[in-house]
Formats: sequence, structure tokens, C-alpha cells
Amino acid sequence: MLDARERLDWLQLIRTPNIGPITFHRLIAKYGSAAEALAALPELSRKAGRRSDLKPASRAACESELHEADRRGAQLIASCESRYPQALKAVPDHPPLIYLRGHASLFDKPAIAIIGARNASGVGRKIARTLAADLGAAGYVIASGLARGIDGAAHDAALETGTIAVVAGGVDVVYPPEHEDLTGRIARQGAVISECAMGARPTARDFPKRNRLISGLSRGVIVVEAAARSGTLLTANFALEQGREVFAVPSSPLDPRCQGANRLIRDGAGLVERAEDVIEALAAQHHGVADKTRDLFDWSGGLKEPDAAAHDVTALRMRVLETLAFTPLHRDEILREIAAPPGLIADALLDLVLSGEAEEHDGGRFALAAN
Repeated sequence: MLDARERLDWLQLIRTPNIGPITFHRLIAKYGSAAEALAALPELSRKAGRRSDLKPASRAACESELHEADRRGAQLIASCESRYPQALKAVPDHPPLIYLRGHASLFDKPAIAIIGARNASGVGRKIARTLAADLGAAGYVIASGLARGIDGAAHDAALETGTIAVVAGGVDVVYPPEHEDLTGRIARQGAVISECAMGARPTARDFPKRNRLISGLSRGVIVVEAAARSGTLLTANFALEQGREVFAVPSSPLDPRCQGANRLIRDGAGLVERAEDVIEALAAQHHGVADKTRDLFDWSGGLKEPDAAAHDVTALRMRVLETLAFTPLHRDEILREIAAPPGLIADALLDLVLSGEAEEHDGGRFALAAN
């Protein structure tokens, strides 16, 4: 459990420009605490040279943010605390801090995500409601993104049994506006969570962040109606990367709203017609999401890490830099491209991000810095 000062340190560090979740966790591992990492930033910036400007986020602004959260009845939960969702913590780029309005006890129950089209058909919304109600009755919490259409229908049907809304802005911001009543009911009966600051209005770049949290919280993701190009499919991709099960409800190939869901089934997603299809598929799995996903940067599985001394650190840094492009590359791809200890690759990425030569993107992806 963090004390008040440590919580403020954590918030200041993650709000510092250029520091994303992976960089945050690496700094904590390197320096032992957020306070020590913050103290090291000026020296790290000096060593990095003119491209780097590692100025910590305003302490006063972070204090104001925490005051606003307290005023609005929101809790700030750190990933090192027992209240933090364990399923989400298993994801290597989990957010260090999440805001919560509602009941943290829901994190103790297994979750299933139900997501889909904003412009959903009446049939699609009915299917989402039925699946949510039946899965809720079977003991699952329903997670979704509080969007129009499928998301809203799933949340509404699961209010009595438990639902978690993951939002792209602050937990005190209602979006879309027509979900004001639904948002209030979820905050009272379920849980509304976000990694964004209090008062933050959702922007286009915030939705991929939200999507990775929806899948990260869940044992499986059910897609009910999704166009061939939609954010729903991005969530399904995150689920696959995180080792979650992906399911989809089949529908008419003549309806553009269903092309993405049908394609998922064609590519191997589980076909879902009723809640029992999901329950049986998850029961057949011999591993659960509580099993910690192997972090790219942790050498585990009983293997001995190759001798770090055998690698020229400067040369390795250049190899990592040469591997990056302006199109974000997933950390797993970087690891596959470079035959070196994962810990040293992580150090190289950390150094490149802090020097301003690389940028950390959502979903554990890295790219060359744009400027």
C-alpha cells in the first residue's frame, strides 16, 4: 500500500512527458522507487544530450489532480496494491495507476468483455444484452468501453450482476453525453476505470489505450457486430497479444457492420451463439489469466540469461535504434529481431526513450521519435 507521498510520486512520474507504462516500470526497477527515479531524471536528461528534456511533471498539478479525485469520490489505485486488477497486472504494459469510481471488489471476479459496433442493429444489441445477462448470472463481470451501441447494451444488462466500464477520458467525464445516466448507475453499482487524468476529455489517441485495458481485464473478448475497419478489432488484436480468448457472434455477410466479426471467426475466433459457448471454451483452458504473462523484459522459465558481458552495450543500443522505424514496432518483434538478453534490450529502449531518440506508444510499441 502506497502512502500519500509515494502515491504522489507515482503520479508525477507517470505524468512526466515521454514516460509511458513500460518506461515507468523499468525506472522503478532500476531506481527502486518513484521518488528516486524522479530525482535521477535531471542527470539522465543531462547525459542524454540536447534531444532530451526529461522535466518531471508539475508537482502542484499532480497535487491538484489528486485533490480533484478526492472531491469527486474517485480512488487512485497503484499496480503494486492488492486492489489493483490482477488480470490487468499480468499485462506487461499495464498502467501503473488507474482511477476508479465504484467498487474494487469487482476486480476479484473473472471478467468477460463484450464489445462491438457503435451503430449496432437492434438484433446486435439484443444479443449483447442476452450474453451479458447470462454470463453475469454465471458469475462473470462484464467489461466494455461505455460506447454507444453494443457496449452500452452490455453494460445495461449486467448492472445487477457486475459491470466494469473502461473509459477513454477521466472517470469524471461523461462520454458519450447520452450515457450520463448509465455512467452514473455503473459508478454506483459497478466500476468505472481509466488511466487518464481527472477531467481529461477523450481524444482519438486515448481509445487504443482504453481498448488494451478492456482486453487486459478480461479472460476473453466477445465481438458482437464490427465493421471490417473498426476499433473493436483493435481490442481483439490486443486480446490475442495478451493471451486472451477471442470470440465473435456470426451474422449476415451482407451487413457491413458484421464483416469484421465474421472475419474473426474465419481467422480462428470462437463462434458464439449463446453464453454457454464462452463458458465451455474458457473451462476447457488449462491456464487462467491469473497466471502471470511472461514479461518481455523478464528472463524466466528457468532459463539462464546469456552473459551480459558478452554484449557491447553501445553497439546493442545502435542495433535497437536501427531496428526501429517511424511506424511503431511491438516489443516482441524487437526481441525477435535482436539476439540479445531481454534485459539489455529493455535497457537500450529505456535509454533511447529517455534520450528523446525513441518514443513509447500504446500497447508496448516503440518508434523513432518524430522530431
